[in-house]
Amino acid sequence: MRNSRNRLAGSGKVVAVVGAAVLALTACGGGGGSSSSSSETAAAPADAPEGAIKIGVLTTCGGPFATFEAESLSGAKYALIKDAGGKADGQKPQDQVTGATIAGKPIAVSYGCSDATPDKAVAEARRLVENVGVQILLGPLSGDEGVAVANYAKSHPDVTFVNGTSGAQSTTLSVQAPNFFRFGGDGAQWMAGLGTYAYKTLGWKKVAILGEDYSYPYTQAAGFVSEFTSLGGEVTARSWVPLTQTDWSSPVAQLPRDVDGVLLLTGGTNTVAAEKAFIQIGKDPGKFLLGGSSVMDPTSFTVGDQLEGLVGGSPVPLGGTDAEWKGYVDGFTKEFPDVPGDSLFTVLYYDGMEAILQGLDQVKGDLSDKSAAFQQALTGLKPTFPNGQVSLDANRNSVQPAYVVQIVKDGGQLGFKVVETIDQVDQTFGGLFSADSPDPSRDEPAKATGNPPPWSNG
Repeated sequence: MRNSRNRLAGSGKVVAVVGAAVLALTACGGGGGSSSSSSETAAAPADAPEGAIKIGVLTTCGGPFATFEAESLSGAKYALIKDAGGKADGQKPQDQVTGATIAGKPIAVSYGCSDATPDKAVAEARRLVENVGVQILLGPLSGDEGVAVANYAKSHPDVTFVNGTSGAQSTTLSVQAPNFFRFGGDGAQWMAGLGTYAYKTLGWKKVAILGEDYSYPYTQAAGFVSEFTSLGGEVTARSWVPLTQTDWSSPVAQLPRDVDGVLLLTGGTNTVAAEKAFIQIGKDPGKFLLGGSSVMDPTSFTVGDQLEGLVGGSPVPLGGTDAEWKGYVDGFTKEFPDVPGDSLFTVLYYDGMEAILQGLDQVKGDLSDKSAAFQQALTGLKPTFPNGQVSLDANRNSVQPAYVVQIVKDGGQLGFKVVETIDQVDQTFGGLFSADSPDPSRDEPAKATGNPPPWSNG
């Protein structure tokens, strides 16, 4: 059995717990913009047309990840616009889309607001499933939320849950809810190749980790630590900071100085605050840091040009030149010009809704018999998304490409480029993880449990 108990750090590690069819997307009560405080309960959904397929979309509207509300929601809406004939009624995250249908059936979408906490996510999932009556739920966004919602999914086997961007490893590897599907992989998969880049390209031998204190950064750390230490690298300190932290100057100042660099595992406003704190102590983020996937987001560009050169792991080919990727970004930008189409939150919510639409199309919108045919269709999908082709493993978690990406100057502005593509990354991470492995935690894994993953041998 996997051990989900968080353990304090062992010796040598530092842990700081510091009409036609109408798709009505229901807005958060309290307004149309993102909020930095906990969200209010979502407003009552509009009446669904007769025979409509009811889909819920759950994301964060409050808390430290409120900035990703527009990205995740716009990504889901773009799939409905592009492939279900919908039309955006406005540019705000909660503005409606009208006219979306699949297999001749109207689609009605209700919106759920969380604040990155598992309790709030489950409460909103429960409201959408048990009160609104959604048959399919897309989301949630954050790591601990996903574990909680996957466990909740077991109590409603007739409802289909498709993950948004929640990246905790245990969501699929150990919870294994048969009606929970993840087409975007976990946070460890997204880090494939970064440990090798640190060890072989940068020549780093000692690394410290600074991250938010919950399951998704633990999972990202697990991927990096397993790969980096399998090659001979050493992780000498891990500092975990509460998700609600606003001042990152103290955690940054307390990191050891005898390291080659720091792996930063943060998101949203915490990323900006942490990067600015490194600048304050004379450390250039572009040279001294490596980034987790949520760090590699265009919302951080407000920090400035000292981000140039920063390398991180991502499930999406930021700055990619592939025609499929560029076509997606261009198309999305035409619909939502004020939202970054290349953000992983935008892309993976788009992917999730796209998978839902493909599955519904295969079964002609039939969700009878407790959605058995629809869930079977999802299991067999091998979609080609803008970020690459994926398939699902036995736990309904994707096997997919990962990307090592870098922040670069492009025409005088910050942008991205792809440094390396790692194909076919599965949840075992090249055999280093299994259902019997301890859950990623503050100090697990301590080091690699096997040989370097295959992509490290090139």
